[in-house]
Amino acid sequence: MVDKLGFMSTPDRKQGQPETTSATHKESSPAAAKRTRMQHVPNALTVLRIVMVPVFAVLLLMHGGQDPTLRWWALAVFLLAMFTDKLDGDIARKYDIVSDFGKLADPIADKALMAAAFIGLAIVGALPWWVPVVILVREIGITVMRMFMLKYEVMPASRGGKIKTVLQTVTVALYIAALPLAVVTPAGFMFVYAIIAGFALTLTVVVTVLTGVDYVLQAQKIKKEAGQSKEDAKATTTSGKAPNGR
Repeated sequence: MVDKLGFMSTPDRKQGQPETTSATHKESSPAAAKRTRMQHVPNALTVLRIVMVPVFAVLLLMHGGQDPTLRWWALAVFLLAMFTDKLDGDIARKYDIVSDFGKLADPIADKALMAAAFIGLAIVGALPWWVPVVILVREIGITVMRMFMLKYEVMPASRGGKIKTVLQTVTVALYIAALPLAVVTPAGFMFVYAIIAGFALTLTVVVTVLTGVDYVLQAQKIKKEAGQSKEDAKATTTSGKAPNGR
């Protein structure tokens, strides 16, 4: 508006309107823009991990798994794939990124990588066959159960599940590296190495089974609580109805 002296006056700010609206918007814009740029990174890393699974399997199994150089390459691909698993999870949590594709593809990528590792090591004779059978039955069974439990409640990864993943990664790495290390290290070192690898394998199997049992117990508890809540709600509804009286 024009004041009495003919100058344009600044409109009064409405009562209660914050003065820092534009400043706040400017401050939040960079964070929002960065989140937008990172939106598809976790899914891209998941796809990369899926692509790396057959590459890893070929490197591990080629020449009967007896080529030391290929074993080193297989180990490098495996560790890189596991790093992408951690990285996409960190990014998703940091920027609060959730997608339907990620919910489906991420566990598939993880299980496919571990399946390729344990089955591949059994094929080349580095592990007895009962090891991948036990581990894969647990992994597939718990994954299917967690998907089924979504109608009741989301079952997040437990601390034991994370420890299990670390142990599996360490065990696979130890057994992949055993053959190429045997070529360049003395027998005494490999004797100690075999004891450490065997201990890691035993611990991995035990923790894998125990965490599987823990997930089953959690699922039973959640299902029981959901059923009790449903019965309580039904009882409340029934008791809340007024008698007709006619």
